[in-house]
Amino acid sequence: MASYKVLIRKSAAVELGRIPKRDLAKIIERIRALSAQPRPHGVEKLSGQERYRIRQGDYRIIFAIDDAEQRVEIFKIGHRSEIYRV
Repeated sequence: MASYKVLIRKSAAVELGRIPKRDLAKIIERIRALSAQPRPHGVEKLSGQERYRIRQGDYRIIFAIDDAEQRVEIFKIGHRSEIYRV
């Protein structure tokens, strides 16, 4: 299985910068793992969207998978209490 390219939107990169250092390393590790396995154990498809969610502790990572382009695009990264607010 070929590896997927992981892209992080600028807005998600800003959100990543706000995460406390103690949680940051595990979140980055989780994002990197998406290149090898874009649909890891525990992934959930978000209803009404072509996006997925994975959990890392109290944080959520929202992303889309493009199998044709072999690309994973990270849209949002945030605390579970805030991630779904519009």
